[in-house]
Amino acid sequence: MARVICLGGCGVVGSIAIKTLAAFPDFSEVVIGDINSNKGQELIQTNPEKIFFQKIDVNNFDRLVDILKEFDVVVNTIGPFYKYGPLVLKAAIQAGKNYVDVSDDVDATQLALNMHSEAKATEVSAIIGLGSSPGVTNILARFAATDLLDEVDSIDLYHAHGGEPTEGPGVIFHRIHAMTTDIPVFIDGSFKTVNFFSDEGKSLEEDVEFEKLGICRVHPYPHPETITIPQFIPNVKRVTNKGTVLPPEYFYLIVDLVKNGLHEETPINVEGTRDKIKPIDFAISYIIHARERILKESNFGTQRGCVKIVVKGKKADLEHTIVFSLASADQALGEGTGMPVAFGAIMLQRGLVTDKGVLPPEACVDPMEFLGILQEHLSLETASGGSSPLTIESIDAEGNIEKITI
Repeated sequence: MARVICLGGCGVVGSIAIKTLAAFPDFSEVVIGDINSNKGQELIQTNPEKIFFQKIDVNNFDRLVDILKEFDVVVNTIGPFYKYGPLVLKAAIQAGKNYVDVSDDVDATQLALNMHSEAKATEVSAIIGLGSSPGVTNILARFAATDLLDEVDSIDLYHAHGGEPTEGPGVIFHRIHAMTTDIPVFIDGSFKTVNFFSDEGKSLEEDVEFEKLGICRVHPYPHPETITIPQFIPNVKRVTNKGTVLPPEYFYLIVDLVKNGLHEETPINVEGTRDKIKPIDFAISYIIHARERILKESNFGTQRGCVKIVVKGKKADLEHTIVFSLASADQALGEGTGMPVAFGAIMLQRGLVTDKGVLPPEACVDPMEFLGILQEHLSLETASGGSSPLTIESIDAEGNIEKITI
C-alpha cells in the first residue's frame, strides 16, 4: 500500500493535486497535510475511500520530519516558496523520502539546488518546480531540444492566466515577490538580472498571442527556468520567461501598489489607533478584496490560461522553430500547476524518475513518459478518452507550419 502526502493540499493548487492523485491507482492513500481542517474535510468528501486529512504545521520542523517518514512520496504546494520550499525539502531529505514541488521562486530554487549532494547521499529523488511554469515549460523545452531539433538557439517561455475561483495570500505574496526581486535572464550566452520597474526590464516586455486568450502584454518574470535550462540544454544562447495575470486591470493594480511602496514589511502606525500594520499585509488584503470587483466589472467570465514555449534552432542545418501551447478555456492556475506536480509524484512512485539529488524537471523527467501520464489522466477523466490540450507547431525556414500530434 503506497501513501502520498500533499502539503498545502487545501490550497488552490494543492486541492487539484489531491484530486488528480486520487484518480490514479498508484496510491492507496492520498493524504492532505494542512492546517485548514474544515477545507480538508470538504476535500475528503470528493473521494472518501482514498483521501484523508492530517493537520500539520510545517513550521514544527522535527515533527514534520517524523510525519513524512510515514509516506512514500511527498508533494509540496505550500507557498510562498521562498519561505517554505527549502524548509519542506530539507525535511523530506532528512526523512529519506522522494519529493516533488511547484516552487517558482528563483531564490528558493537556488537554495534547493544547494541541497543536491545531501539528497543524493540519502538516495532521495527531489524534483523541484514541476508545475506549469516552471515544470511543463522545462519538459517541453527538453523535448524540442532532444527530439525535434538538431540545435537549440533560444527558448522563450510565456504564460498568462486569470479568473481562478480564489487567489490566496500565498499566491499574491509570490506575485509581489516576483516584482521586487532581481529577475534573471539568460541572453547572448550569459546570465544577467533586470529589475521589473527599470527601463531594461520594460524593454523586455512583449505583446504575445496566446491560444484561447488572444494578445496579452507580458513582462519579465523571475521564474527559475532561466537559471536551470541553460545548465541542462547544451549550447542554448537565450532563455527568457515572461508572463502576466488576467484581467490586465487586476495585474496593474498590483503593479501600482508595489510601485508605490505597499510591499514594505516594516510596520507603520495607523493614525487614530494604537495598532501598527505592515503595508504588505494591507496590500494583500486589499488586492483580494478588489479582485472580485475587477473580475465582475470587466465581465471576465470563466477561468482560463495558457503556457507558450517558443524554441528556435536548426533542423538539417536550416532555421526551425517549435511552438508549444498548453491552453484551456476553463482552467487556469490550479489545474495547470496542480496536475503536473501530481504527475511527478506518480512518476516517482512508478520508478520513472531514478536520478538522485535535487533536480529541475528538464534534468530528470522523460518528456514522452510525462506526456503519456497526461494522456492517461485524460482517459481517466472521460469514458471515451480525452484529447490533449497540448498543441505543437513546427515552423520551417520558409514559414511553413506543420501541426505535430503526439
